[in-house]
Amino acid sequence: MKNSSRKIRIPTPAAKVLDRLHELGYEACVVGGCVRDSLLGEKPQDWDITTSATPDQVREAFPRTIDTGIAHGTVTVRMDGESLEVTTYRIDGAYADHRHPDQVRFTGSLWEDLKRRDFTINAMAYNERDGLIDLFHGVQDLENGIVRCVGEAKDRFTEDALRIFRAVRFCAKLGFELDPATKEAALQLAPSLKYVSAERIRMELEKLLVSPHPERIRLAWECGITKVILPEFDAMMDAVQNNAHHRITVGEHTIRTMCAIAPDRVLRLVMLLHDSGKPVCQTIDENGIFHYHGHAAPGAVIAEKVCERLKYDRETQRIVVRLIRNHSLYPELTGEGVRRAVVQIGEDLFERFLQVKRADISGQNPEVQEKKFHYMDEVEEIYRGILARGDCLNLHTLAVSGDDLIAAGIPKGKEVGRILNVLLEEVLTDPEKNERAVLLNRCRELSGSV
Repeated sequence: MKNSSRKIRIPTPAAKVLDRLHELGYEACVVGGCVRDSLLGEKPQDWDITTSATPDQVREAFPRTIDTGIAHGTVTVRMDGESLEVTTYRIDGAYADHRHPDQVRFTGSLWEDLKRRDFTINAMAYNERDGLIDLFHGVQDLENGIVRCVGEAKDRFTEDALRIFRAVRFCAKLGFELDPATKEAALQLAPSLKYVSAERIRMELEKLLVSPHPERIRLAWECGITKVILPEFDAMMDAVQNNAHHRITVGEHTIRTMCAIAPDRVLRLVMLLHDSGKPVCQTIDENGIFHYHGHAAPGAVIAEKVCERLKYDRETQRIVVRLIRNHSLYPELTGEGVRRAVVQIGEDLFERFLQVKRADISGQNPEVQEKKFHYMDEVEEIYRGILARGDCLNLHTLAVSGDDLIAAGIPKGKEVGRILNVLLEEVLTDPEKNERAVLLNRCRELSGSV
């Protein structure tokens, strides 16, 4: 179906590539996500081009090209300082690894090329000459808010198992519903996600988490996706809670907390896993009340294993594990209490700790939220005061250094470290003691107390 009434403004570099290919007698269109996003009124990040020209013909047509994916028909064209991927119409062969075609065959048919794509909303093409080319009712699905596979969903998912997760991720990105037949195929074929690399799973998970609808991870659970890629979440969805703080499962609480925090990949990953320790330490008292004493510690262990399994970088892993290990901490409402909490959690992470705490409260029983939010306001007020005064929170801001202690006659070695740590402990209790003369006098007292 061609529809010239729907206009898409193609940026100049992409338009020049299309014009050049048309001049040489080839078919060419922008295709996929850029068409979808344009129709939704969003600005595309990339402008991909599909063409009847072979890779060799594309290279001959432009002075500056890069063979980025020549085996699969893709040539990158440099135009006006931008890089544009130009891919020849193709028919994919078998997918033995559930991810990539074993071989591709170039074709002169745009229809053949579009019908191999994943979802109808991603299988539309456009150029100024022909207008919108929508062979699989992608516009209708856009208007109805539906993610649907092109053709038979089982075929598309058998070809590339990652599409199963991508279907849910697009629902999260766009706020769409999953077509029932597509959902049924996802449920049947979700086990094949085990063939997809951890890195690709992580990328799709992160895109879902930072999307406008992170609650669609519930859809991933319904489709059997998390059972394969994140069984820890399934355990949370199965974990019933019954106490003054919670009236819903651990999983549903988790979903609410993800929606309550900023769309930051690390923060939402923290909320996804923050209560993962609850299912393994749940107890029920004689009154039928559920308890989860000490759940943060096993949760941190589980989070570390998940991060390792999904190939997260060390820094992300450090932040996630540290915040989860401390997410149940309730600092005393005193300067000393909050200072010690900052030291325990880390000065670099305390702001994020405050966000995690507030998100956690947002997912709890509404009857307890007001009191807890008031408590968090007090913690934050004390913390802001600590920052404004510049209270000492580490050895670097202690008024004396190891060199000062050595100059005062303390022997080099462990004794210097011991005294510095004692001084820091005392300054955390009373920041007014962080004066050079006071601390030097105190170190002389301590030097005789080995």
